[in-house]
Amino acid sequence: MRRPEAFYRLYERRLARGLDPERLPHHVGVLVDGNRRWARAFGATTEEGHRAGAERILDFIGWCDEVGVPVVTLYMLSTENLARPAAELAPLLEIIMTTAERLAEPREDRAPVRVQPVGAVDLLPPRMARCLRDVAEQTKDNTGVHVNVAVGYGGRREIVDAVRELLREADAAGTSAGDVADALTVDAISDRLYTRGQPDPDLVIRTSGEQRLSGFLTWQSAYSEFYFCEAMWPAFRRTDFLRALRDYGRRQRRFGA
Repeated sequence: MRRPEAFYRLYERRLARGLDPERLPHHVGVLVDGNRRWARAFGATTEEGHRAGAERILDFIGWCDEVGVPVVTLYMLSTENLARPAAELAPLLEIIMTTAERLAEPREDRAPVRVQPVGAVDLLPPRMARCLRDVAEQTKDNTGVHVNVAVGYGGRREIVDAVRELLREADAAGTSAGDVADALTVDAISDRLYTRGQPDPDLVIRTSGEQRLSGFLTWQSAYSEFYFCEAMWPAFRRTDFLRALRDYGRRQRRFGA
């Protein structure tokens, strides 16, 4: 008698074969939620939960490379998370830095990844900011999955930063506030976001059963499709990802209509 795992692999292959390459998302945003609750359920520490979540991130990027999703944004640390107690925050920051460095390492199972930090880097501890900048510089010419690591990220803060940049440019050019207001367009804001030059997310996935965006890609997700999964992030499987892609491929996108 076959083991359940064998049937599970057959189901995975069936899901993968059923995906329409023409209806895959070009950009997937993921709220990697549930590490702490997963840890509590298994009697593990919060740090162990975050480490398990980090391993799943590495798996996930491989799955995206396999099916042909070119851009991924991972919501790993919000601006609000920076106010967590130091005893919890310090190991989490170390795990995020290590994860970014591991994403940059060459692997045989996927093309070299490009890593880009997105967020208010100036709010991060100097060592972490340097680490993320170094990884970005090291991987800037890679042609594999473009991985945005959202650290110290807040959707409202991103929009404020974009407007601030626009106003500073106008001030440097001697443009009046009235002229800026008259000429202001959606594209003018989009061109100054952390993800400037990238496609907006077609699909946003949140794990752990929560059904809210928590400020993730507030501007960019205006016309995104959302997929909420009950699994905690460390328990999120390739099958769950393929189901999300299948669900996305079956939807009729209306872009606000």
